[in-house]
Amino acid sequence: MPFHFGFRFRLLSALLPVAALSTAMASGDGMSEVRTLFDFSDPRDGRWQVVNDGVMGGRSKGYVEIGDGRLQFSGTLVTRGGGFTSIRTSRSLDLSAYQGLELRVRGNGRTFEVEVSDGQRYGWRNVSRRAPFETDAEWRTVRIPFSALRATVFGRRVDVTPVQLNRVERLGFYILDGVDGPFELEVDSVRAYRTH
Repeated sequence: MPFHFGFRFRLLSALLPVAALSTAMASGDGMSEVRTLFDFSDPRDGRWQVVNDGVMGGRSKGYVEIGDGRLQFSGTLVTRGGGFTSIRTSRSLDLSAYQGLELRVRGNGRTFEVEVSDGQRYGWRNVSRRAPFETDAEWRTVRIPFSALRATVFGRRVDVTPVQLNRVERLGFYILDGVDGPFELEVDSVRAYRTH
């Protein structure tokens, strides 16, 4: 059944807090240590930017809002002429001690992608490093190992060095699943994890 946020679409700027402490927690693979990167508790702390496919002549529209301790990313995907929309935030992070990202998310059954950027370029273009994750109407926790990130430039795979986790510059979310229509994603938290 489609999930509906019931919020009014508007673009807000919000820089997200970075927690300095790590927490040990039990998981199915033993003990994990997690570091909270974003918990969306303070909408005044940063800036999220929407990038639609209008830069390529497309007609997709994305919107972002921070409220009630959640990031909400929604809009409409139009595959003709483009086929993507995204949100991103700039933040310098050293994630070299961690194995991947842990996201607590829910949505309307669409496939989204998380992006981790270290600023690497391929020629004069920025390299995008993304990995997909699924959503449904219930909250779920998904783990995305950094090793699953695919390096692309304008959607084409490129052969470059692995992501430099000690110099992460930006995190973001994309939708480009090839399906026309509305999309909705809520993110409750973004953490870095490592297992012992």
